[in-house]
Order: sequence, then structure tokens, then C-alpha cells
Amino acid sequence: MSSSLNIPSKANGVPQTPANSFASPGLTAPGSTQPTVEDVAEEGSEDDEEQTPASMLANNPALAALVQSKLSGLVGKSSGYVENLPAAVRTRINGLKGVQVEHAKIETQFQLEILALEKKFATKYAPLYSRRSAIISGEAEPTAEEIAAGEAADSDDEDDEARVSEIEDDDDESAAIKGIPQFWLTALQNHQGIADLITERDEEALESLTDIKLAYLEDAQPGFKLVFKFGPNAFFENAELEKTYYYQEEVGYGGDFVYERAEGTAITWKADQDLTKTVEVKKQRNKTTNKTRIIKKVIPADSFFNFFSPPSPPTMESLEAGDVDEEELEALDERLELDYQIGEDLKERIIP
Repeated sequence: MSSSLNIPSKANGVPQTPANSFASPGLTAPGSTQPTVEDVAEEGSEDDEEQTPASMLANNPALAALVQSKLSGLVGKSSGYVENLPAAVRTRINGLKGVQVEHAKIETQFQLEILALEKKFATKYAPLYSRRSAIISGEAEPTAEEIAAGEAADSDDEDDEARVSEIEDDDDESAAIKGIPQFWLTALQNHQGIADLITERDEEALESLTDIKLAYLEDAQPGFKLVFKFGPNAFFENAELEKTYYYQEEVGYGGDFVYERAEGTAITWKADQDLTKTVEVKKQRNKTTNKTRIIKKVIPADSFFNFFSPPSPPTMESLEAGDVDEEELEALDERLELDYQIGEDLKERIIP
């Protein structure tokens, strides 16, 4: 099976995820406040170098995954070097391999227990997220204790206190407001990496976003699911949109879980409301009859909702056959890297 983004164990209090284990040097750990999408080099800069197979692998987790899968089949195959060593040394090397086999078994158990621990604590977070959702939607009001705890957390921020005072002075107008309007749209727009995906056309649809939930997969294959809940809107019929990230069933050669693929919900768009497409209208005149006809051409459009149609890495067969050129691989690399990064940012930062 192909191998992809390594998910190291958690250490030193920093959750290690595929987001901070890319080979790409442009990515940083989830603890940073900036989005971890690699910067694009300007023309003529030192980074503007010709792509080589090595650099493509270094910056392309999807391609590297496929190559690693191919290479993993070579692990243990002889280069002839070991066979030329003295017999006693060869025996000791085989013994070290045996020790490593046992190490891999423990590492697999370690990763599975970390995943089980994440699932366990997800149930502890669940009541807090439900409470948060009720306050945001206006189904419930915060208690005096919750308000006091929130004010105490912001007690050192004078600007926040001033803003609170301004809001309290306008009680009559605010009394008519239910919950916290556009909470999730605002949250997404305050994460630069995700905000870059949201177009003006998307904003109205995302105003109806009422919640984003995280769920771990319960079947044999490990992974997680992001569930976006929507109220009625003018754009699509779906009450929920899901994005599921699958890990491979087996721990990778390095001892970590690795991504395998992602799947999204098919969006049921209302008539002429597909935000992922634009319609180009042109007039065409017939030279013989001199009559004019209208031609409509559907063109893919940038949209946050493309997130639910994730890219698929090329197969090893297509790479070997040369069906994918370098430009296509580079474009796919950017899409896959962004897709995995956004999924991790939603899981590790936006929802918490």
C-alpha cells in the first residue's frame, strides 16, 4: 500500500500530526499561529529553480508516498554488500533485524494506543462542544459562571474590556440578536490559510454554517471525519457536508500512521447556484445564416466548497507509464498538500 504523510507521536505537549511532518521545509508545527501552507517563490528568486526528481519528492507528499510504497517492496533486498561481509558480522546484522522487528511491533501498539486515547478524550470534549453549539445557535444562554470564567480569562486585555462595555451599553438592540451570528464563518475567515479559500460568493453560503464537528472512524481503518452542519440556504440542499480522511490500516515503515486518501460529500446544488463553477456566456454568429446564438460554457471556479471534492494522488501505474507530466504533478502536489493541511488545521485548531 502507498505511504504518505507520517504522523509522529505526541511529545513535549505539542500534538504531532501530518501537518508538521511534511518533508517540505515551508511547513511549520500546528502550534504556530500562521497557516502552514508553503510560500510560493517569486520569479527570479533563489527558490525559483528547475524542478528535479529529488526536489519534487521532497515537496510532494503524494508522489513521495507512491515512491516510498515502491521502495518499501525493495526493503530487505540485497545490494550485495552484506553478502561480502564476514559471516560473523552477517549473523549479527540479522540479529539486529530481529531486534528491529520487535521494535516495530511495540511502535505499532504505541500508535494504536495513542489513537485510542484521542478517541477517549474526544468523548470528554463532546459535552463542551455541544454546549458551545447551543450558545452559538441561540438555543441556550451562557451561565453566570461561564461568563465570569470568560471575563477572567480576558481580564488582562483592556481592549477586550472596552469592547464588552460598548456591547453592554447597547442592550436594547442586541436583545433581538439570537446566538452569535456568523460565528463559524468568522472563525474560518480568521485562519489565513482557510480564509484564502473563501470567495465573496462563498460567504453567503457559509453564513448558514451552524457547526463543525470531529468524529473518529469506528471501523477497522483508522482516520477521522469532519462534519459541517448547515441551516437552510439558497445554494444547496445538504444539511451536512462531510470530509473523511483515511489512514492506512497498517502503521508505516517508520512506525507512524500515514494518510491514504480523503473523500468528501457530493454537494446537491440548487439550480444555477453551484459555487464551484461559473458560466461563461458568449454570442456566436453563423456566417451562413447570419443568425446569432448564445453559447454557455461551464468553467471550474475557486471556492471553499472544492474542499469536499478532494484531489486523488496519481497511481503508481500512471507514473510508470508517464501519463502524468511534471506540471501536472506540481499542481497536484499543491492541491494535496493544501487539502491535508486544511483538514489538519480544522481538526487541530479550528474545532478546538
